[in-house]
Amino acid sequence: MSARLPAHLEAGAIMRLAETQGGFATVLAKGERDAGTVLIVTTYRGEPSVLYERMPALDGSRSFVASKREDPENRQEFAEYLARRRRQDPDIWLIEVDIADAERFIAQLSGFA
Repeated sequence: MSARLPAHLEAGAIMRLAETQGGFATVLAKGERDAGTVLIVTTYRGEPSVLYERMPALDGSRSFVASKREDPENRQEFAEYLARRRRQDPDIWLIEVDIADAERFIAQLSGFA
């Protein structure tokens, strides 16, 4: 049995954590229920969005790292990138989190790996 948390449970936990910290989260796209990859888009009050995804580290852990930042001068490009990722891998989950301190929030997710 895998020690990995099923994607739908991880998505729910991320959403609840955001709400407990005064933020809001929503699922932009549902992926494969158990084995889908979870990607997180953070935003706050019109600031540029940031896409986070899990990346493997040398020690075997997998933590969320920023993989794409929205260009305030070309917001459409970020949306197109997300759509392209979704087309390439329909199993991914896209969760948008609107929260004040996104870096702190993402750091707290290391326990979900």
